[in-house]
Amino acid sequence: MTLIYFILILGIIVLVHEFGHFIFAKMFGVHVYEFSIGMGPKIWGSKPKKGGTVYNIRAIPIGGFVQLAGEEIDDDESIPKDKKLYNKPVWQRFLIMFFGAGNNFLLAFLLLFLVALFTGAPNMDPVVTRVEEGYPMYEAGIRENDEIVSINGHHVSTIDDVKVYMVLASTGEETSFVIRRDHQETEYKITPQKEEVDGVTSYKFGIVFEQMKENGFVSAIKYAFIKIGALVKQMFIVLGSLFTGKLGLDSLSGPVGIYSVVGETASTGFVNLINLISLLSVNVGFLNLIPLPAFDGGRILFLLIEKIKGSPVSPNVENAVHSVGFILLLLLLIYITFNDIVKLF
Repeated sequence: MTLIYFILILGIIVLVHEFGHFIFAKMFGVHVYEFSIGMGPKIWGSKPKKGGTVYNIRAIPIGGFVQLAGEEIDDDESIPKDKKLYNKPVWQRFLIMFFGAGNNFLLAFLLLFLVALFTGAPNMDPVVTRVEEGYPMYEAGIRENDEIVSINGHHVSTIDDVKVYMVLASTGEETSFVIRRDHQETEYKITPQKEEVDGVTSYKFGIVFEQMKENGFVSAIKYAFIKIGALVKQMFIVLGSLFTGKLGLDSLSGPVGIYSVVGETASTGFVNLINLISLLSVNVGFLNLIPLPAFDGGRILFLLIEKIKGSPVSPNVENAVHSVGFILLLLLLIYITFNDIVKLF
């Protein structure tokens, strides 16, 4: 079942992403050669029609692609010039590139909204609901209903913010918390307590967040917006921590790591599985918008350069940059996958 869930989840996320590129390409009259879900050998495909799009499902359920006329160096004279991507206005090409990731954000928003609508919208305020006796937060004087304002100088506005900053702070070092109680703010310097369970070392502060839920259409929409914003902020925090060295590459997960998480999450219930799809969809959307070669964000960056300089970058140069970026991305994926496999043992 884990394998089935894994394939379905990645399939849905990739399908939604590629459909974003596809639908805007079709909308602006760009010829689409192929729409594929998965990578590698084709295991199913529609019959090609002259001037039409071929739809394929491929063997490896990771990734997918939409092949557009004029996206790469193109000398296909059977396609009219006005149906090639590079002949379209910059704003149209921007929307075609952006709405792969844009669709991922829309999918995450829709799923979060539906879950909140039918099961209640969790309150995201960073308010402590329980403090465990014997742990540093309790000993420092933190109590139930205290609101966390900042951690190590970083402002927090949601429980998700608190959790990610506490993970980054959980290295055994003294951590600064600004707490609001009765409209007064007080700073606490707290060192987490070291614990070792089954040979694994962790550091605990000793606070718990139990989110109360609100019902209603408006609450569900509000929650979906706040949650998406919190997830995007987390991605920026993680990305920044990777660049500054606070997090290492071994903290990232690839397909093998995601497979393990899917299995664990599936055993906890359908709602948690839907929330995981939302999280992964936001991750895919965010990563694709990073302005690096081989990502949609890299192609958008070249569009911005074209707009600024008033002429397009040489297709040979752009394709070379994306090709190098793709190779480096594959090497990174291999490294992360290797680490994921090592963690399993």
